Amino acid sequence: MSPLISSAESSPRERFSVGGDEITFRVSSEESAGALCALDLRMPPGGGPPMLHRHDAFELYRVDRGELALYIEDDRGMVRRQVAGPGALVAIPGRREHTIRNESGDGARAFVIFSPGEAMERFAREAGALAEHGKPEIEEVLALASAHGIEITRPLERMD
Repeated sequence: MSPLISSAESSPRERFSVGGDEITFRVSSEESAGALCALDLRMPPGGGPPMLHRHDAFELYRVDRGELALYIEDDRGMVRRQVAGPGALVAIPGRREHTIRNESGDGARAFVIFSPGEAMERFAREAGALAEHGKPEIEEVLALASAHGIEITRPLERMD
């Protein structure tokens, strides 16, 4: 198999909306032999998962535009808030309680890698398909998350 070359100008990639956030896959888990999936994320003001959650996949965010508020569990089990602007790289180890939000008044864009990528990619694709039929019920989203190894832990409490 030849190496995949991906750029913003390359062939069109699959794009869909999950909870108002726009996801465009750049490298699928199939293209990486299961090692990862990579995507472009566009998040409007107020966007992002509203609940803290955890899963096995490692995540890496490179913020390209705007700013993201990342809530990540530290080594002592405390969830800490950090704000990342353009150029910032933020790593989220697997199994850490976390969520990512756009708490600013402007849209944000990031390049995101999940490793391994298969479960997170399947969840994103199925959540996007579910949203095509209107806003899904919370029970549907919780069941879908659970089916893909995502544990929804609790509501996010605002921390500054």
